[in-house]
Amino acid sequence: MVFMKDSERAAALANQYTVDVGLHLNFTEPFTADNIPPVVSTWRSKTARYLNRNKFALLVYNPTLRNHFRDLYRAQHDEFVRLYNRPPSHIDGHQHMHLCSNVLLDGILPAAANVRRSFSFSPGQKSLLNRAYRRCVDALLARRYQLTDYFFALSRTLRPDDQSRVMELAARANVELMTHPRIAEERQCLLSSAFGDMLSRVVMSGYSAL
Repeated sequence: MVFMKDSERAAALANQYTVDVGLHLNFTEPFTADNIPPVVSTWRSKTARYLNRNKFALLVYNPTLRNHFRDLYRAQHDEFVRLYNRPPSHIDGHQHMHLCSNVLLDGILPAAANVRRSFSFSPGQKSLLNRAYRRCVDALLARRYQLTDYFFALSRTLRPDDQSRVMELAARANVELMTHPRIAEERQCLLSSAFGDMLSRVVMSGYSAL
């Protein structure tokens, strides 16, 4: 995230260790850094007010906010480049709002960019309608952007058999596994010897290698 209190320090660390860094777009949470341009805060307040109304708001295109979404993306992208002196390795979004209708239908993200896809679910994990919608979103993304083949959350794959399934896919496809190490259960899994053994059997890389 950019325009946050720790964005400057995070950028300094990432640049020091030369790691892949993506732009985590924020349309819903308050910016907390000092000296945010007032117009940027105004854009974010309006998109947040709309998207936070209910969980289905991201599905509905709002023509009155089309310029705000576009300008807010551009402001965050430019701030990222200022901080990192390079473009982001990929683009995703806080609460996955980079997949909201205003961003998707207006093609706001640059063509051919590496973009996070929808979560991958097997039959039985989500309803048929939910999985059909995700397939439509991913098909729309694939026409314009570079995607991984699968995207999972570690929080949903903590059981050994689920992890084995993810690793089997990773041996023959591009898989992104989202983790939040600040969560004790996920951190414990990441540091376990069993998880390390599974990782040793697959090739690991960042989005820049996609």
